[in-house]
Amino acid sequence: MKNNVKNIVILISGGGSNMATIVKTAQQEKWDQRYGARVAAVISNKPDAGGLAFAREQGIATAALDHKAFASREAFDAELAATIDRHQPALVVLAGFMRILTPGFVAHYAGRLINIHPSLLPAFTGLHTHQRAIDAGCKFAGVTVHQVTAELDVGPILDQAVVPVLPGDTAETLAARVLTQEHVIFPRAVRALVQAL
Repeated sequence: MKNNVKNIVILISGGGSNMATIVKTAQQEKWDQRYGARVAAVISNKPDAGGLAFAREQGIATAALDHKAFASREAFDAELAATIDRHQPALVVLAGFMRILTPGFVAHYAGRLINIHPSLLPAFTGLHTHQRAIDAGCKFAGVTVHQVTAELDVGPILDQAVVPVLPGDTAETLAARVLTQEHVIFPRAVRALVQAL
């Protein structure tokens, strides 16, 4: 990398709580001094995503690309990649980025694109993971950080955390319990990757 700075670009679609946790962890643990790593940009496919305001307050570059303004998924992904590449990313982190990415986009960032998924992969890929875990009678649920491949939610697993499914749980209560663990393992997985770069 130029200047030996390991730039992290984070993609979000909403409030960005996982992104904010990574940013705060990087600041508290001084990743810039210890690992030469920094969160260089936060990009959203929704111009009104709440997480963009947090990133701006932290002095982090932001961009919003409204996917609805593009004629095709490929056109959006091409512009998204161009926007990301301006920051020369060592790592691209999907933190609640609610878009299925094209194979060309995934290939462009092969080995440096990671995602967080609210289930214990390989169980419950895709959406509505918490309700599906409850409906299946699971005693445990959890969260997985994984490398992104062209096939949805099946890339190599980098980190996982387990939470109990309690009697009377709803999708919302289980999601809240899982989110506390997302905030533990996502910064941990990102840190491990930047240390290894």
